[in-house]
Amino acid sequence: MNPMLKLDPRYVPLLGTIGVFLLTAGYGSVAYPGFFSAQVFLNLLIDNAFLCIVGVGMTFVILSGGIDLSVGSVIALTTMVSASLVEQHQWSAAQAIPLVLLMGTAFGAVMGWLIQRFRLQPFIVTLAGMFLARGLCYLISIDSISITNETYATLSQARVPVWGLDASITVSALLALAVVALGIWLAHATEFGRTVYAVGGNEASALLMGLPVARTTVLVYTFSGFCSALAGVVFTFYTLSGYGLHAVGMELDAIAAVVIGGTLLSGGVGYVAGTLFGVLILGILQTLIAFDGSLSSWWTRIVIGALLLLFCLLQRGFESRR
Repeated sequence: MNPMLKLDPRYVPLLGTIGVFLLTAGYGSVAYPGFFSAQVFLNLLIDNAFLCIVGVGMTFVILSGGIDLSVGSVIALTTMVSASLVEQHQWSAAQAIPLVLLMGTAFGAVMGWLIQRFRLQPFIVTLAGMFLARGLCYLISIDSISITNETYATLSQARVPVWGLDASITVSALLALAVVALGIWLAHATEFGRTVYAVGGNEASALLMGLPVARTTVLVYTFSGFCSALAGVVFTFYTLSGYGLHAVGMELDAIAAVVIGGTLLSGGVGYVAGTLFGVLILGILQTLIAFDGSLSSWWTRIVIGALLLLFCLLQRGFESRR
């Protein structure tokens, strides 16, 4: 066999993810009239923009061999703080949004520092962060806070026409695509990205090579915190409210999207583009159920569980070959 035509095994999980998405989209297009349209596919990103953003941050965490269970709670805290500032304290969106982004970034940085400085398990530290952020929501209010701020309402309803197509996209979806592009650039065109892959592959070897492992660990969770806060801002646009029960279980959806996207849970192998397709797969499953009309929404969870098991088996086979 020509070596130039040999497929790099690292791309197998990503190609599998893309294949699943194409097969699912093809089935929907054949089974349901009106499914194959530009707006339906753009809606996959519009309705899951916040999940896509938080998934990018989670991709870097898992690539480094860690985990972040706090992302859903940080989203909820972001919505609560935003709603409280603009509705109860009359802040403008231009004041509130930078503050909540800084808050989420600092939250992630502290968790990353604790993990690196005291060699704590990421699972435990981020679990504590999850409880802390969710608890802080209820210190602000136990009830939902509606947002009537004009800027938030305008950004929530704004639509950008897609050139050449009879379809439109939201500001939130554009932000999600921008974060995906940023994630791809960070992962493949920067020293930080190369170090993340090295740390996830073998932390001891990365230390022996003189790579900044400690700094990279802190930066990975800092970036995840920023993505969670930005996802919270987008979630605020989506719901126009702040509530302590927003995004319950979002951390599990993010992990599922990353794993289905082809990133190894053991770290060191994966692609941000794969996470995008993982999010789209979760979205297209929900869309198929909506088009069918006779199936319970819980079938989405059943299929996601089956896909996770399948991709975990593929990962095990990939790791054994390595």
